[in-house]
Amino acid sequence: MSLELLSKLETKIQTAVETIELLKMELEEEKQSSRSLIEKNQHLQQELTSWNEKVTGLVGLLNEEVS
Repeated sequence: MSLELLSKLETKIQTAVETIELLKMELEEEKQSSRSLIEKNQHLQQELTSWNEKVTGLVGLLNEEVS
């Protein structure tokens, strides 16, 4: 193999390594974003449950008043 071919191969390998590193960083950012969205979803689910309980309680009170 000539030095020129080795140089081209080295350049391509370096480019591939850099691309892999960038993709790893992007993946980590996406994982963090996903974790954040999961936490937010859990919080909103808790709020929804709380509101449902309050509404159910209020409807129960209204039913008692009507009866």
